[in-house]
Amino acid sequence: MQQQHPKVAIIGASGYAGAELANLVQKHPYLDLYGLYVSSTSKDAHRRFSELYPMYSSLVDQELIPLDDDQKAMNDIKQNADIICLCTAHEVSMKIAPEFITDDTKRVFDLSGAYRVNDPDFYEKYYNFKHTNLDWLESAVYGLAEWNADQIRDAKLIAVPGCYPTASLTALKPLFNAGLIDPDTMPIINAVSGVSGSGRKASLTSSFCEVSLNMYGVFGHRHRPEISHHLGQKVLFQPHLGNFKRGILATIYVKLKEGVTDEQISAAYHGAYDDKPLVRIQPNWSSIRSVEFTPFVDLHWQREDNMLIVSSAIDNLLKGASAQAMQCININCGYPVTTSLI
Repeated sequence: MQQQHPKVAIIGASGYAGAELANLVQKHPYLDLYGLYVSSTSKDAHRRFSELYPMYSSLVDQELIPLDDDQKAMNDIKQNADIICLCTAHEVSMKIAPEFITDDTKRVFDLSGAYRVNDPDFYEKYYNFKHTNLDWLESAVYGLAEWNADQIRDAKLIAVPGCYPTASLTALKPLFNAGLIDPDTMPIINAVSGVSGSGRKASLTSSFCEVSLNMYGVFGHRHRPEISHHLGQKVLFQPHLGNFKRGILATIYVKLKEGVTDEQISAAYHGAYDDKPLVRIQPNWSSIRSVEFTPFVDLHWQREDNMLIVSSAIDNLLKGASAQAMQCININCGYPVTTSLI
């Protein structure tokens, strides 16, 4: 008898990350796309997914089902879905994620920031809400796929990292773990993202006619403490919004310990990533063009004396969101890590 494939429900499926994830699930050979859901107030409720995203016509034509107040859709997901992916607002994810883990077979992959940092004060300071699911906050696993595979494999709740932290941590963790960074300094991350990182809702701040490579979140962006927390060293992080659709390019400045050599840097990166198929150490400077519409991270570095510059490029909607979620699903389910991605 053929083994039944896990059924996947995506909540928040009308947004950019949710749409990318729906496509990845539908072409996955070992997963079944069970249902696509939106909030009860969404204007997309009851529309066909392919109406919003015509490129998926005849591929993903399911109705976008609202999570109505009568709990019918929620109960249906709890009863029938094996994997629940949350592409929802942070506070919404915080509230509903534990509801779906009704037994040891259920898994939740949360693409919001609700479970990324095990510190209740972090959420009051940077997300403006009080975290009320502290047991799950403590047990959630950070889904940085190349680094936390062992924990992801057995986790019930996986917090998929943010797009900026993915680009930044992928570049910095090999250096930190090898003890190459001067501990008395803060790596400086200068990153630029396309407007799709702001979400699908129309806004003047992300309109192509208004955006002109502007910086935002100076000293106060919530991804700075997320990066620092999971790196183990404070960083200085400055994001910028560019007038292009998708992708992130992070240029990172690192002061190394005295005497660090090119050979040590190379060994740190190749030791970390030579067996990781979605991280590419490139011979030239990274660019968004090289990673757009792909699940890869592209890295390149150059040293002068004890100063190092590293470039890290990702597609913010794929490796920075849905593709990394799919990596985590593959790891958790025991599938090859690149299934449906390459």
